Amino acid sequence: MTTIPPTGIDAEPESAARQGPAHSAELDELMRKAGKASNFLKALSHEHRLLLLCLLAERERSVSELESLLSMRQSAVSQQLARLRYDGMVDTRRDGKTIYYRLANDDVRRVIAVIYDIFCGQTTPDTTP
Repeated sequence: MTTIPPTGIDAEPESAARQGPAHSAELDELMRKAGKASNFLKALSHEHRLLLLCLLAERERSVSELESLLSMRQSAVSQQLARLRYDGMVDTRRDGKTIYYRLANDDVRRVIAVIYDIFCGQTTPDTTP
């Protein structure tokens, strides 16, 4: 007796059936990338961290300069910068006792430039390294 393969909602897509484990590896990779994107967006979702990133898009700045610009306590600025550093969004440079922060890479620069263009409605800050 010949069985007819199911059709409609219960049918497995032919391409998925042929892909087997490779499809699972692709899905795992997509899940990994989605997790990375989610963590990136979570870091951006805090108002003060976003402000810090916008200021750092213009140029590197010291903690004391950021503290002054944002009218925030040094401990609060340092806490948010530590989170951004942990998430790979900022890098540091030490000059004597002063630590300078800057955007870590082009991906961060591009995202901040797009956010700035959409929400600030002004000319994008200089996003060159």
